Amino acid sequence: MPKLPEPDLDYLKRVLLEMLAIPSPTGFTDTIVRYVAERLEELGVPFELTRRGNIRATLQGRQSSPDRAVSAHLDTIGAIVRELKDNGRLGLAPVGCWSSRFAEGSRVSLFTDNGVLRGSVLPLMASGHAFNTQVDALPISWDHVELRVDAYCTTRADCETLGISVGDFVAFDPLPEYTESGHISARHLDDKAGVAALLCALKLLSEAKLQPLIDCHPIFTITEEVGSGAAATLPWDVSEFVGIDIAPVAPGQQSSEHTVSVAMQDSGGPYDYHLSRHLLKLAAQYEIPVRRDLFRYYHSDAQSAVTAGHDIRTALLAFGCDATHGYERTHIDSLAALTRLLARYLLSPPVFASDAHPSPDSLESFSHQLEHDAQLESDTRVPPVESVVGQRDQGT
Repeated sequence: MPKLPEPDLDYLKRVLLEMLAIPSPTGFTDTIVRYVAERLEELGVPFELTRRGNIRATLQGRQSSPDRAVSAHLDTIGAIVRELKDNGRLGLAPVGCWSSRFAEGSRVSLFTDNGVLRGSVLPLMASGHAFNTQVDALPISWDHVELRVDAYCTTRADCETLGISVGDFVAFDPLPEYTESGHISARHLDDKAGVAALLCALKLLSEAKLQPLIDCHPIFTITEEVGSGAAATLPWDVSEFVGIDIAPVAPGQQSSEHTVSVAMQDSGGPYDYHLSRHLLKLAAQYEIPVRRDLFRYYHSDAQSAVTAGHDIRTALLAFGCDATHGYERTHIDSLAALTRLLARYLLSPPVFASDAHPSPDSLESFSHQLEHDAQLESDTRVPPVESVVGQRDQGT
């Protein structure tokens, strides 16, 4: 494979910061879709939009099939108004799966049909001077927080006068900070940091004027946080699909803020044996720091594509991140490793060229995890069929 220049990490950090400034909870993603589409136009990468706003781009390869796709999601967690209270406060429901513990104390933007209001998400008992230790006894749930709007709003009628309605979206301020240590802290790194890494990889290939061996489809989805993601977005002839997402750095996990992770399994089950190991081999070949990990409470665009019925090989690449779905932190090392591995994958040959034209009635081109004889070698021996049949015959 050709020698590659180093990724433009200043570009990665700039587009990440610009995306973090765009609110995009699931269901409120038009602006972030427009932003990413403009970046693709700058890079000269052709794309099309689905009806709902998923972006499907194409890097034309030297051959058109089998295709591969890589996907990162533009939507984030957030909240939605579920109730206008008699006291002028607003009850909230989460958008995506996350704890209200991380919502408390946050500054937010409330998007009405007519404009934007600012406010804060607070526990029902929000004043230490009024409630003292009762504040600490309050349960943690979305039923025990409320949105205080920064406007004269003390009754339900005041809410209605302000144009607030059930179903209005609430976006949480990202509060991004880049430090000299290389750490990047913000809400919504999931998955805007993954999107930034994918755009950076596309920029690298574009400026180096490198053509992939096979057609590649960078995909940007808008409903990953609620489970549907890439379900209806893949071109029909894609055989390999790599999701790009966040890797939790926590006790019991193997991921690191300084490496890229290859997920071997998530809550949807194991990822494809061969595609995952193809990525691991590329990382080893090009000295890209990598970890293997399993994610127990997690789904991805790749999982949604399989659930939708696509007959594809799937894998998942992820940047290491502390406090996922909270106030998240990663390191530029992890994003650089992810970018480099994505670029190498996009230029690599297909895992199985035969996937372009699978033969359902022949084993000739079917894959091997281990040779059949080796896989049957174990300490627990299966008795010969003849001996079992012979015993049965003698018994009769």
